[in-house]
Amino acid sequence: MRALLLNALTISLFASASAVAQTSPSASGLAWTSSLPAALAQAKASQRPVLAVFSGSDWCKPCMLLKQEVFDQPEFASYAQDRFVLARFDFPRNKKNRLDPAQTKLSEDAAAQLNKEGSFPAVVLLSPEGKILARTGYRSGGATAYDAYLTQLLAKK
Repeated sequence: MRALLLNALTISLFASASAVAQTSPSASGLAWTSSLPAALAQAKASQRPVLAVFSGSDWCKPCMLLKQEVFDQPEFASYAQDRFVLARFDFPRNKKNRLDPAQTKLSEDAAAQLNKEGSFPAVVLLSPEGKILARTGYRSGGATAYDAYLTQLLAKK
């Protein structure tokens, strides 16, 4: 009976998180989810790793550079499209850019699990089972160099 209740609660929590989560396309056309549970479920179903990004979109210069130089580029879109489940967790500071409370909660929950140190930008690669494979951040060189670097990180695991 307990297992049945626990399963029902887990399904309910996942459904709530998924309902709030937004999937938003980037400038390159890639879809990014804003829910870690949804990203992990998609990763497990597709057997692809999760690329989780923690950013301060309106105050963190390296975050802005990573987005502009890498994530918004067509080279990254081509590279990532069939390789990763993409998740972005933003922490804007300006009042006009604030996220709705439910989305803020999803971002805070993801950070509590994967970015306890509060690093920005933080890029965390996760196995489809949710195991941390690697952590990184901004690196200069553009999308092609970043793609190669991600490939190296995954090859080590």
